Amino acid sequence: MTLETTVSPMASLASPGGGSSLVAIGGGTGLSALLRGLKHQVGSARLGCLTGVVTVTDDGGSSGRLRREFGVLPPGDIRNCIVALADDEDLLARLFQYRFPNGGGLVGHSFGNLFLTALTGITGDFHQAILTAESVLSVRGKVYPATLVDVRLRGRGISGRVYEGESAVGTSGEELAGRRRRPPSRPRSRPWRTPTPSCSDRDRCTPRSFPTCSSAASARRSPRIAPASSCCST
Repeated sequence: MTLETTVSPMASLASPGGGSSLVAIGGGTGLSALLRGLKHQVGSARLGCLTGVVTVTDDGGSSGRLRREFGVLPPGDIRNCIVALADDEDLLARLFQYRFPNGGGLVGHSFGNLFLTALTGITGDFHQAILTAESVLSVRGKVYPATLVDVRLRGRGISGRVYEGESAVGTSGEELAGRRRRPPSRPRSRPWRTPTPSCSDRDRCTPRSFPTCSSAASARRSPRIAPASSCCST
């Protein structure tokens, strides 16, 4: 894995604090660390607005299980970024990060992942679940999923072997000759998930980005920073 950081000057986004706006794009580990370090600058003359755009291809651990069992987008990386932006990372933030050590079907799940999954079930909208979690934790910034489409990673190694899913791609152990994101080839009936866009050939359909995060990322004078794995997240 490599850490890639790119900053591009872009055009200007109106900022509550009068400072510049920053959009950070990446996965859950590097991105959450970056957001945690920058959040105390939000509202200052230097930084008026901070936005995190999180990839949603994770298929391992608690997120992968919830994805398979409930059809929701993977909540883990989103959760980490919301907690990182929390105004006070004390009790509520620790509650969101609490991971059940036992309990049958609960073992390995974090409370925050279950919270986001339950809210998605109640509202029928993953983004609305994120907005509610942001309100509960009084975050200093915004978090958006990169897409609301149920995307999967597919990688092809130099040996010609094809790896399906982010976990398999990340642990392939060989150099990748190519990779792409795609909707699953066989869509299932998942009432808790925002419907994926139709496509005549699903394997060749390009997943649509979430409109709100696309607007933030393309706003003027809004630098983009992407701390993430080059083969899985960016």
